Amino acid sequence: MQIKLVPGNSAGTVTAYYLSSQGPTHDEIDFEFLGNLSGDPYTLHTNVFTQGKGNREQQFKLWFDPTKDFHTYSILWNPQHIIFSVDGIPIRDFKNAESRGVAFPKNQPMRLYSSLWDAEDWATRGGLIKTDWTMAPFVASYRNFNADACVWSSVGGSTSCSSSATTAAPTKRASWLSQSLDSNGEQKLKWVRQNYMIYDYCNDRGRFPQGLPSECAL
Repeated sequence: MQIKLVPGNSAGTVTAYYLSSQGPTHDEIDFEFLGNLSGDPYTLHTNVFTQGKGNREQQFKLWFDPTKDFHTYSILWNPQHIIFSVDGIPIRDFKNAESRGVAFPKNQPMRLYSSLWDAEDWATRGGLIKTDWTMAPFVASYRNFNADACVWSSVGGSTSCSSSATTAAPTKRASWLSQSLDSNGEQKLKWVRQNYMIYDYCNDRGRFPQGLPSECAL
């Protein structure tokens, strides 16, 4: 999806673009864009829920102003990887770690959602900066949605999968069902993490006094 975010004073707002299933044990893959005061950078917030459990947040600043033009935000989700990408550059690779007892979203069909909502209690500097409603209406723009997916049918619970290649993810051309990052993609991911990541749950030992989640060892 190409998105242009809310310009100006967007503090307190969250523009969301995500996949989600339904129910209390839902799976979810999140892009959330946390607004800020005019001139301050947006925060790109990502999360992965499996069987109703999230708490896997990673946050980034972007290397451009996402309010000035449209940029492409992509999710590659297959049985082994969930790769978040911005303009073809991977920013996060959540790998299947079922062998370590970590649940991975692969059994529940998900729909795509987008929203623009008021989250002033937490979105901007932990809720210190509130929404300025005199700046309303807040507008985010979306265009050029493209999907290549396995399609779930409610009749018999069956799925049908396309085998076509996709250019939405920063990987070598191959069936998206088996795609992963090549060496160039791994280098780009490392560049983003070193220069633009501002929060990683796997580094937050105070949040996990009993030990970091097992997937953090990967």
